[in-house]
Amino acid sequence: MWTGRQRDAAVWALDFAVAQNERNPAASKVLALEKKWNDVYKRGDIAAMNSLLADDFIITVEDGSTFSKPGYIAHNGDSAVHVEISEMSDLQVRMHGNTAVVTGAYHEKGTEKGKPYEYRDRLTDVWVNLNGRWRVIASHYSLRAN
Repeated sequence: MWTGRQRDAAVWALDFAVAQNERNPAASKVLALEKKWNDVYKRGDIAAMNSLLADDFIITVEDGSTFSKPGYIAHNGDSAVHVEISEMSDLQVRMHGNTAVVTGAYHEKGTEKGKPYEYRDRLTDVWVNLNGRWRVIASHYSLRAN
């Protein structure tokens, strides 16, 4: 059980992290791009997705499978997958020079080959500013522990 002082410190730390994201223009840009990526993923907009991913992009998904940029784009272009819900929450951006690490929670629900699925994950995305453009280079989704 947290004492009042510990709880106050935790609330202050969370408020500070949010405020830092709001004051840092690069962190705000990355957060906007993270939300854009989520939107284009849900819509299946392959061209927009292609523009957000670095050429050497790699993603690890819930079952431990990994996909390169072409594999990820092909998977998202699969007409057998229909995303109904794609929501992110609790997003935090940590800046390290021209690199940003985004962590948060993710909820996705849809159907694949006519069968329903639903994930509630934690995510980590790594963005790098390459020649003046932010691109995601690595992403990891893991199921929450019960």
